[in-house]
Amino acid sequence: MDPISRRHFLAKSLAIGGGMSALSSFTPMMLNSYPRPMEDDISLAEWSLVGKIRSGEITNLDVPQICREEFDINGLEFVNTLFANPTSGYLQRLKNNAENNGVQLVLIMVDDEGSMAAATPEERKQAVINHRKWVDIAHFLGCHAIRTNCRGPQDATAEDVLNYAEESFNMLLEYAKEAEINVIIENHGGISSDPDFLVALMERFDNPNFGLLPDFGNFPDDIRTEAIRKVAPYAKGISVKTYYDIDGNHPRFDVEGLIKMVHDLGYTGFWGIEAEGRELDSYEQIRLTKRAIERVLWGSE
Repeated sequence: MDPISRRHFLAKSLAIGGGMSALSSFTPMMLNSYPRPMEDDISLAEWSLVGKIRSGEITNLDVPQICREEFDINGLEFVNTLFANPTSGYLQRLKNNAENNGVQLVLIMVDDEGSMAAATPEERKQAVINHRKWVDIAHFLGCHAIRTNCRGPQDATAEDVLNYAEESFNMLLEYAKEAEINVIIENHGGISSDPDFLVALMERFDNPNFGLLPDFGNFPDDIRTEAIRKVAPYAKGISVKTYYDIDGNHPRFDVEGLIKMVHDLGYTGFWGIEAEGRELDSYEQIRLTKRAIERVLWGSE
């Protein structure tokens, strides 16, 4: 596809799904997304605030301001299912809110758009088509990546799921290539919670726009540390998932030890706070996680 028709197609594709209208201001310049930073910084995974968003206490549009005013955090990781109808005007307001608060929009976590490792070619193709609109929205907002899932059918062999995923991710990466958007996979249930599967999938590709989003909380307890060690070399983001208790302790695993290990393995970039604990208010969970990251990376208290 030539560059002009490609740009026209990208603009039109923003009209796909959810009543979304095309972005009239979508220009070639907007294809230059923010790269993943080569220095360490902290981002907030919007899922940390899911309870407050779903209750109506806050909205997706409020989160950039909350990022800055409540936590003084520089980056934000969206969740697609928490967007209102993403029309051109809505996305522009979201982008303006981030710019006005000096918050970098980092990535979009994409759920509920079909399985990228479905058993049939038709399902895989549809999943790729469904994810494309979030690539385009990531372009517009200035994100560097979309986060995808790769759980696979329960009755399929690992080799089958590798083949399914290779086919669909090749298609999605081809679409994302010109846009310079990274496509990354989180260990998020199913076979994606097997680090050896994730490494095997990464090794099938030689693509700088493909990688992983290791989540501290989503590997089984008995393999957590070794699993994170295996997948860290492919990381284009880190999800620092935490479960602090009422006393501000983290008995489930050594959060700071995992941060140090990943950092010592050479990872630099955004460290995304995903506060999952339910004993404390989400704001306090976020603050505790931020302080843990700061202690390890910068020796701050």
